[in-house]
Amino acid sequence: MSLNVEHHSVRALPSEKPIRLLDNAGHAVHGAAAGGFELPDVETLVELYRRMVVARRFDVQVTALTKQGRLATYPSAYGQEACEIGAISAIEARDWFFPTYRDSIALLTRGIEPGGILASFRGDWHNGYDQHAHRTASQATPLATQALHAVGLAHAARLRQDPIVTMTYLGDGATSEGDAHEAFNFAAVWQTPTVFLIQNNGFAISTPVSRQTRAVTLADKAVGYGMPGYHVDGNDVAAMYAVTHAAVERARAGGGPTLIEGLTYRIEAHTNSDDPTRYRHSRDVEHWKRRDPIERLEKYLVSEGALSEAARAEIADAAEAVAAHTREVMTAEAELDPLELFDHVYDRERASLLEQRARLEAELADAAMHAADHAGAAR
Repeated sequence: MSLNVEHHSVRALPSEKPIRLLDNAGHAVHGAAAGGFELPDVETLVELYRRMVVARRFDVQVTALTKQGRLATYPSAYGQEACEIGAISAIEARDWFFPTYRDSIALLTRGIEPGGILASFRGDWHNGYDQHAHRTASQATPLATQALHAVGLAHAARLRQDPIVTMTYLGDGATSEGDAHEAFNFAAVWQTPTVFLIQNNGFAISTPVSRQTRAVTLADKAVGYGMPGYHVDGNDVAAMYAVTHAAVERARAGGGPTLIEGLTYRIEAHTNSDDPTRYRHSRDVEHWKRRDPIERLEKYLVSEGALSEAARAEIADAAEAVAAHTREVMTAEAELDPLELFDHVYDRERASLLEQRARLEAELADAAMHAADHAGAAR
């Protein structure tokens, strides 16, 4: 089956100043600075606020659990809530999401249980949730590999005339990888219904963006591939949602892929094993804390009379409930079966693997028998 693809040249450069619909003080932005996009309705903004508050409380709770030794590692998204939540809220349940290792709050927003999200960070499973049920791929640790998967699935869906959209997140460092280039190019050439979100949080671990590219913005890269690119204030959830929603609708209608750069900042360390004081200044962190995405939206909603004290209290309670559930799940002892090591290795089990399984099964049975004998003797 052949697929005819129309080629249209996309020449317009993204704006050097990021698109925003709410300024740092929570005031609505109009005119050229809004990039032709309109502020979402109040009901949508209230829901985005609720999702960000819940996401941050979850993130803070997981960071605390990591410090207590309950997880092996955790990459926080504190400060990046507008990027994560604004974009993921723009796709539908039928669409597919391909996340990075830092996108746990996007998975939470997608309806995945905390225990399933965090299973891999605790070392229980490579993936703790049903990917097909949630239309969400595993969180990818290798940089940019998930972008190729997003494009491949989108291309297959288009061949089947299945009107879904795929969305994938990348960090700024991932744009330096060859896999990102291949994904961008394939998506543009074959016009796959894919939305790429680059979360530019300033550093690829300790490498600043200035050491990765000479491009004025990462969104500029879109022009070279022949697809639309948008440079967005990544701490403005209203702008992130509006731009991403438009890109999703364009992709679903057959308009091809879009590259969106959300300019944001990682407030916490890269992971719990990182020391960010070695490569960035505390004054920069304080500067970005004053551009907090949740506070910005809250100011706007309060000024519009759309967020009462009672509503804020209800949202805070909901966030605490999620945190409490996360604590309960992650402080419980995991039920692990060593024999699961042999599951899903081959479609047709090999004799050597069955032999190894039988050997381990015998060792486990022997250990259990000795433990029972020891317990009986102790009584």
